[in-house]
Amino acid sequence: MDDFMSGDEDYYDSDHSESDLDSPDIIENDEADVQWAPPKGSSTKVITKESLLAAQKEDLRRVMDLLSLREHHARTLLIHHRWDVEKLLAVLVEKGKASLFSDAGVTVNEDTGSSLSFSSEVMCDICMEEVSADTATKMDCGHCFCNECWTGHFIVKINEGQSRRIRCMAHKCNAICDEAIVRNLVSKKHPDLAEKFDRFLLESYIEDNKMVKWCPSTPHCGNAIRVEEDEFCEVECACGLQFCFSCLSEAHSPCSCWMWELWAKKCRDESETVNWITVHTKPCPKCHKPVEKNGGCNLVSCICGQAFCWLCGGATGRDHTWSRITGHSCGRYKEDKANKTERAKRDLYRYMHYHNRYKAHTDSFKLESKLKETILEKVSISEERESRLRDFSWVTNGLCRLFRSRRVLSYSYPFAFYMFGDELFRDEMDLQEREIKQHLFEDQQQQLEANVEKLSKNLEEPFDQYPDDKVMEIRMQVINLSVITDNLCKKMYECIENDLLGCLQLGTHNIAPYKSKGIERASELSTCWTTKPNTADNCLPLDCGTSGGSSEHDRPSGSGSSDDSGCFSRKRPRKEGFGGGFFDLNLPAEVIDRN
Repeated sequence: MDDFMSGDEDYYDSDHSESDLDSPDIIENDEADVQWAPPKGSSTKVITKESLLAAQKEDLRRVMDLLSLREHHARTLLIHHRWDVEKLLAVLVEKGKASLFSDAGVTVNEDTGSSLSFSSEVMCDICMEEVSADTATKMDCGHCFCNECWTGHFIVKINEGQSRRIRCMAHKCNAICDEAIVRNLVSKKHPDLAEKFDRFLLESYIEDNKMVKWCPSTPHCGNAIRVEEDEFCEVECACGLQFCFSCLSEAHSPCSCWMWELWAKKCRDESETVNWITVHTKPCPKCHKPVEKNGGCNLVSCICGQAFCWLCGGATGRDHTWSRITGHSCGRYKEDKANKTERAKRDLYRYMHYHNRYKAHTDSFKLESKLKETILEKVSISEERESRLRDFSWVTNGLCRLFRSRRVLSYSYPFAFYMFGDELFRDEMDLQEREIKQHLFEDQQQQLEANVEKLSKNLEEPFDQYPDDKVMEIRMQVINLSVITDNLCKKMYECIENDLLGCLQLGTHNIAPYKSKGIERASELSTCWTTKPNTADNCLPLDCGTSGGSSEHDRPSGSGSSDDSGCFSRKRPRKEGFGGGFFDLNLPAEVIDRN
């Protein structure tokens, strides 16, 4: 469920008193007094097809400069450490350069000479044939084989999906082959496989990087999202989709990813059919599949062959009459069976309680989303009237706050279902502690719910038909309720993080932090980088292969064309004007109104 708007617009300061808000001085926007600071750069970045190579180059350049390595060595290290530069540096400090290189399969050849130049023929230990030196290639690890064997080895590994880390053919050699040699040899026989190899190397930045993930939009928009700090966050792609970065499902805080996965599965499995199954079927005592009775006899048979009594559900034989089953009697009251039945009903009613409220707020969100056009019409009509009220940004800001608060309220019910149930935290809290925490959380939940409904009611008022005094009154209510709901959302998140999840021994439940300005919209990563002269190739020799294409060491892998300055063509930015039905959320409301 996406927020109505997201961005960096400013919200009302809760320190304003009612007398300040009621003052005519703040009703009119004096353009000369507006001081707007541009928003800070987004901590999340959109990586497009054009900027993927630039994003990869950033990390490669850092490692190349720090360790004086060639590009393919730096890429091997980063792929081994899943593109985590900080982790790579930590291993370097802890274990040293030698251990760092050996674990990743990097061999830096310090010998500047080529052993192949002293003989005209060499023996290939794979095909056991003597070949000329110009048809053999030697890797950094020192192993030399003929180009035919190398090419066959590379083709097999690429087809097996091991393009990112193709190891040397020698027995027990863990060295990673030079990507430039792989590319050059494979392209001579299979150009399409060489392109596939380049694409795999390029996409490894996303596939192997825990801080970069593909946008889960359907159909796929082609973008990836990179976060800078915490992977437990909610982001918005340039395509407009809002999602949880950790589990790639819809944004679901304050639910943890595990809670939301269980809840979504439970809703799929139970919301539509659970009532019918409970009323019309009984589980087979052998295979536990639901069985529907299609006749009048109380002895029923499952498709697995097990016969059982419809009245009590117990397994029986097949001999029976119209009134009784041989060797079976279920007329006596049994405490255990009654307790199980009552517990099943109680669990069902509990699930229905939380699901009905979750669905009610989700439906309210969808219906309120249709207010967008109506609100814009009301604002346009009000602005055309001759009135001392010129600033109606409180309407759009209030609607924005309503949608964000409604979303938080909606997902708070699945959270409460698992937080105070027996599915996840049965051993974490005793009954008394659970009741105290449940009452605390439900009090905050009810306060938020009451104020959200009040805010919704005030925004639906036909303020375009009211006189100025009445509009001022509604304005005050919307502003105050916007501040109140924001504070209540903050308090609810603090309660969840500190008093509920923070006290658990199992730290497997993390939630995305609450942001008053809504889910952050990722900014597009620049496709230009500063080109620095790489001195690594002056310090280290090229590989010894005479025909392995060592001249291509510094060629950037992956597709895409660039100019001489190293700047790739940018995607055309989307332009969404206010008059076209969309808000530019990077501007505050005052600037929008003036435009």
